[in-house]
Amino acid sequence: MWLRPEEVLLKNALKLWATEQSNPYFVLQRRRGYREEGGGLAGLLVGTLDAVLDSTAKVAPFRILHQTPDSQVYWSVACGATKEEILKHWEWLENNVMKTLPVFDSSDDITSFVQGKIRGLIAEEEKGSIIKEEDPEKFREALLKFEKCFGLPNQEKLVTYYSCSYWRGRVPCQGWLYLSTNFLSFYSFLLGSEIKLIISWDEISRLEKTSTVLLTESIHVCCNGEDFYFSMFLHINETFLLMEQLADYAVRRLFDKETFENDPILNNPLQITKRGLESRAHSEHFRTYFRLPKEETLKEVHECFLWIPFAHLNSLGKMCISENYVCFASHDGSLYSTIIPLREVVSIDKSDAATRAITFSTKERKILRFTDTKDFDALVDRLKARCTVTSPHHTVYTETSCTEDQEELHEEHAMAGQSGARKTVSTEALMTVFHPQDAENLDTKM
Repeated sequence: MWLRPEEVLLKNALKLWATEQSNPYFVLQRRRGYREEGGGLAGLLVGTLDAVLDSTAKVAPFRILHQTPDSQVYWSVACGATKEEILKHWEWLENNVMKTLPVFDSSDDITSFVQGKIRGLIAEEEKGSIIKEEDPEKFREALLKFEKCFGLPNQEKLVTYYSCSYWRGRVPCQGWLYLSTNFLSFYSFLLGSEIKLIISWDEISRLEKTSTVLLTESIHVCCNGEDFYFSMFLHINETFLLMEQLADYAVRRLFDKETFENDPILNNPLQITKRGLESRAHSEHFRTYFRLPKEETLKEVHECFLWIPFAHLNSLGKMCISENYVCFASHDGSLYSTIIPLREVVSIDKSDAATRAITFSTKERKILRFTDTKDFDALVDRLKARCTVTSPHHTVYTETSCTEDQEELHEEHAMAGQSGARKTVSTEALMTVFHPQDAENLDTKM
């Protein structure tokens, strides 16, 4: 496959690569130890180095470099898993590029032309590609390794991959964990010892994060009565979240076919991406925490302060925005949360530019004030736009959950705000229900 041009240092690389063909502008090389009889210790060391460092050479032992006669700098432009594949790229360069290069006056012009040509080829390939990752180049290389190592069906979609260690007994084996739509796969190659695992998501009976004396943090996978432990992740929480989502995806496909068929993303494995799974997980947590309809999806999250009048304090938390609701949950120990249906909002104002304050006014004459919001001006514009397009069929309610003491303060504050003085609450209904023996000495709280 074609590679985005990158500089290559050949000072020590010649010990790892052998030149097969060359011309004044390109060099075709083979990884040492590949298809050499015996391979020897050098082949084992090179293979181990490629596996640990995630080198493309492990599954693509051929490459093409661009060079110019007046420069010592080389650029990688292509790699291949087989000699037949790399020779196709070599012939294409000879037939379509080599004839044009002699007309340029300087080495810089030649290099710029070759780089532009290779980038154009990659752009054409990516037009019809399903890859939608933040770093397409790295993902393309990982996809090549995944397909070469495991030989799974062509329709199997690689979602993401991570560097980690698989514990075989008490020995850690460093390698790469590949998460695809139907399988959890692991590959390791250390000093001639190759380890290859392929576990189907629908065969996993237990998936959990564990911690032991030997393993500070690891992911435990139980499949058909056999235990597998993976550790030394750079971001173990992110990895575990995606594994949960993919396992849940497999279970839904088996037991909840109606939901599976009605969901355009789950129904088409090619649409499943790492970013999409993370977004779905966050939306599910958002709906569960605030008890919102299943149609709601989390659109934005902003850290800010909410003024709580009955407690006379600013509560630090996160403002979560969906299609029809603005929600807030504190994370400073005050246990305060609130839900604002956008259809109930009368106005959204920029009350104080200095503190980046946003004020919500509702139909029930309630005012909520958020401060220290990031992206202040643009956020207000987006909220106003959402208020204008909010659909009217959602249930209207405003929910506030807090501690019992705060609820009492909230009730007192609300009554004081309405009349300016305390009013006696009628206890006739309570007296009728509980039949007090001594009505005059009835506890006011009861």
